[in-house]
Amino acid sequence: MKCKPFFILILLLTLSTANTHAQGLSTNSKEPLEITADGTLEWLRGEKLFVATKNARASQGDASVEGQRLSAHYREGKNSNGMQIWKVTADTNVILKNRDTAVYGQNAVYDLDQGLATMTGDNLKMVSPDQTVTAQDKFEYWVTDGRVNAIGNAQVTRPKIGGAADTLRANKISAVLKKNAAGEQVLHSLEAIGNVVIITPTETVTGAYGIYKADTNIAELTGGVKILRGPNTLEGQRAVVNLSTNISTIHGGDDQTAAPGTGRVRATFYPGSE
Repeated sequence: MKCKPFFILILLLTLSTANTHAQGLSTNSKEPLEITADGTLEWLRGEKLFVATKNARASQGDASVEGQRLSAHYREGKNSNGMQIWKVTADTNVILKNRDTAVYGQNAVYDLDQGLATMTGDNLKMVSPDQTVTAQDKFEYWVTDGRVNAIGNAQVTRPKIGGAADTLRANKISAVLKKNAAGEQVLHSLEAIGNVVIITPTETVTGAYGIYKADTNIAELTGGVKILRGPNTLEGQRAVVNLSTNISTIHGGDDQTAAPGTGRVRATFYPGSE
């Protein structure tokens, strides 16, 4: 069944770093890493560790990690000449910042070798200029590679003009960013895994798994797909949405679904409804 889509936006909610050139904290950076605090800064030589307390902050270029307690692990260079900080941990009211993106939580572990920041604790939130991402369990943010995982009741909310919003919910939401010709990190692909729910001001869409690919501008939702607009419904095993042509295709149990040969496409429309 082919139809004009009930939903213009499907999985086109990004976890991007808002087209930033920043690379985050990194052992490959030529910029110095600075640690500041309002309380104390301890140098534990035997453990190769710096510990900063009270509004502590580690910064390098446009990126920073803030918390009430911050630990910076270092290793010595050849012949004990110089040192290199390779891991930063932060606790209590932690904020990771990278240009115009901020991630909030209670605990963070930042592996500078991998460029991986892992955030856990209550009230996990990632805020960028055009959306807010929340999760229950953790954020995994490969800053240099441009990969983000929001795990556990993950949700992306994008405000719209007039106070409404588009929302994507799933057990796990993963995004991959790649550099464009201008060297900016932009959305390449987005996956929503488990109990997927997409809510727009006019439609609600549910399924088990969804993926969006920016190079084709096509989104696909599978696993008992149901689209609701008021009392009207479309149901099938798979929905393919071409966001360039604004045409959706709803499939039944074909050879590309998890249960070949089962299910039928079904549409229910009520007279007088939109």
